[in-house]
Amino acid sequence: MTNAHTYYDILGVSRDATSEEITAAKNALAKIYHPDANVHKDIDTTGLMQEILEAYRTLSDPQKRRAYNIEVFGTAEQRVFRTFTVGPEDQGDEEPASFVTYWNAANRLHETIRKSIRLMDRKTQKKKLSHRFLRRIGKTENQDPAEISRQITELSEQAVEYITILKLAGIPMHYWSADAMNWMLVRWGQKQSMDYHLLFAKYDSYVEETKSGTEKMRLKSQTRRMHHNLKRLLSYSS
Repeated sequence: MTNAHTYYDILGVSRDATSEEITAAKNALAKIYHPDANVHKDIDTTGLMQEILEAYRTLSDPQKRRAYNIEVFGTAEQRVFRTFTVGPEDQGDEEPASFVTYWNAANRLHETIRKSIRLMDRKTQKKKLSHRFLRRIGKTENQDPAEISRQITELSEQAVEYITILKLAGIPMHYWSADAMNWMLVRWGQKQSMDYHLLFAKYDSYVEETKSGTEKMRLKSQTRRMHHNLKRLLSYSS
């Protein structure tokens, strides 16, 4: 195995990733690459899943990870670097990020949006219902509105980080949907040496050729809803 395609690349994590991040990456990829999840798509992802499990077994074991780092990188140290960097000083030093990195960013962005929607809806509801009314129906004011706003702001800042990763990778916003990113992840995994930018047109063709009019409308509706909720969340950015 060469530095161009390491176990870290397979899982889409940096070399300073914690054991929790490694496990989370493995679990997230397993949802997409597990053969059972792709039977109906007529895609054999057995080999890809085996790569993921092999990488996980090595990196999740401290002793095996240390030996692996020495074998591949010539050092047992876990080098710290950012997932994606900007600026002239960063050029030439960083290892290229794999598509898994961008898939993870999109996945985390969606989770951030989902969390923010719950908080924003809670905040809106509390504005409409008086404290006295809440007590009458057996509900108490268990969270200060200011605290809710603070949490939403934190989520907004996290969203900006994920958006930056996706935009700097040259991935247009309408491909950030789970449907598009999952489809492209599987295809990229089958040939990881390919330029993932080529997958955009392939995904468009796939949708055009295989999706019904109703399904196309559903995908467009999901994208519009994501953009709307993202705009709401970013309005809290400090």
